[in-house]
Amino acid sequence: MDFALDDRLLALKAEAEEFAVEAVARYGRFNDSWLCSFSRDCSKELAARGWIGMTWPTEFGGGGRSPVDRLVVSEVLITAGVPIGATWFADRQMGPGLFTFGTPEQCDRYLPEILAGEVTWCIGMSEPDSGSDLASLSTSAVSDGDEWVINGQKIWTSFAHESDYCYLICRTDSVPGRPHLGISEIIVPMDTPGIEVRPIRDMVDARHFNEVWFTDVRVPVGNLVGVEGNAFAQTMKQLEHERGGIDRLVSNRALHLHALEHADTTDRVLRQEIADLEIGYTVGRLLVYRSVLGQTPSGFAAGTKCVCTEYEQRVADFAARVLGPEAMLLSEWSNEIAYAPAYTIMGGTSNVMRNILGDRVLGLPR
Repeated sequence: MDFALDDRLLALKAEAEEFAVEAVARYGRFNDSWLCSFSRDCSKELAARGWIGMTWPTEFGGGGRSPVDRLVVSEVLITAGVPIGATWFADRQMGPGLFTFGTPEQCDRYLPEILAGEVTWCIGMSEPDSGSDLASLSTSAVSDGDEWVINGQKIWTSFAHESDYCYLICRTDSVPGRPHLGISEIIVPMDTPGIEVRPIRDMVDARHFNEVWFTDVRVPVGNLVGVEGNAFAQTMKQLEHERGGIDRLVSNRALHLHALEHADTTDRVLRQEIADLEIGYTVGRLLVYRSVLGQTPSGFAAGTKCVCTEYEQRVADFAARVLGPEAMLLSEWSNEIAYAPAYTIMGGTSNVMRNILGDRVLGLPR
């Protein structure tokens, strides 16, 4: 099969590359830009070009374009380090979650401002004792008249300190022996009284993660998204978007390209390793294409994430050896190398991803 881009997609890629150069000149370049950058102004420029909600249905204000269009643009922007983080989650997950499971009123209220690049959303999922095992979460929402009263703690909540809204995964009921039941999704404005956000500064000085406490936080019952107590399947659908996207492959593409500039390509062994990495990139990219086109079995995004994020760790190992002493000096490149272990943890650890593949895709016995 011919996997080359056609003329229309090549023109779109060229447009994205031209924009990327201009945007980096204005806003700066960021490693892992979908996660470690923040610029509302840049997001508004993306919106003006129709590059937020590219694949959303037109009836919800989206572009109605092919998932491949979005993949082509995203691959260019993340590789170049364009600061797209302010609206990445809302574009990737919250918007599709709302127009798939939300009410017409919720769509009318929240989707236009996402598409305009005006708001930032975070997702309240992981907890101190409930990371990759979502079914064990304990943050609760109790119905009290026409309000939900929310109590609990979330951690590793990216952009919570900048967000306007939290798409909260919480427990509205407990069913003994069936932890997947009783989970709901609720929209929580981040300026609601009772919310405390504490930024987490990690070991490479990234500051996108946060701890979030909810203490008697009250939101309207109408902020429930989908079916009360039956949102586990909704959340799994979101995670398919999160785990199978191009962001899981190109986070440190710039590091790879930088290392290539310093590599001794007269070394036959090193040339073989470069070829192996390029093959790995191509395989990961084709898996992402299959994921975004819906050509994989349900749950297979876990496999795509494993392949892509483990490839990113291989890139970091390669760069550390090629750069030598430069890799030990404090710089954006040494930070990128040191950050690499996080790729196979965030969004679900690799061992959990393999369990999902064995259980839900291959049907292996527990």
